[in-house]
Amino acid sequence: MTQQEIHEVEQGIRPPESVKMTLEEFLEHDVEGYEYVKGELVPMAPPSREHGEISVNVIHYLYEHVYQQKLGRLYTAETTFQVGERTAKPDVAFVATAQLTGDKTKGFSIPPDLAIEVVSPSDVQSRIVEKALAYLDAGTRLVWVLEPVAKTVTIYRAETDIEILTHEDTLTGEEVVPGFSCPVAHLFE
Repeated sequence: MTQQEIHEVEQGIRPPESVKMTLEEFLEHDVEGYEYVKGELVPMAPPSREHGEISVNVIHYLYEHVYQQKLGRLYTAETTFQVGERTAKPDVAFVATAQLTGDKTKGFSIPPDLAIEVVSPSDVQSRIVEKALAYLDAGTRLVWVLEPVAKTVTIYRAETDIEILTHEDTLTGEEVVPGFSCPVAHLFE
């Protein structure tokens, strides 16, 4: 894949299905606006205003705790992570200090410790679940899926350990982000 082909895909000039690349090539070039799934470039839906507000709320509450406790770093949706044989760009991701190795000028060749996805109106439920399980299969320790309409957070710990929290509950970082807690309602303000 050439830089020209990448540019043409990013600009919408060339259809993504016309470009074939390996996972290693995607990680090297990191095509903006796409994730890599099963050998194909998959476009990411542009986030809505609500999506952006919820993502910022998550960052706001998590960042202060992570920074003060020196637990690691948070990353936004522009950051690419290798998730098994695919890539993902979670809306918000946490990586523990021990995992912060490698070339800072490239995406991560590992999955995040915590992946946070905010559901968009164009998202399909089966793809959201598939992505959450792909994170877990690749080694992500915890996945939060925030659903703006119902104002819920679905916590994925394992394929058989899934919990839904409502606006009356408190979300915690469990052992992944120790000491973190936040009322679910605050994430949707």
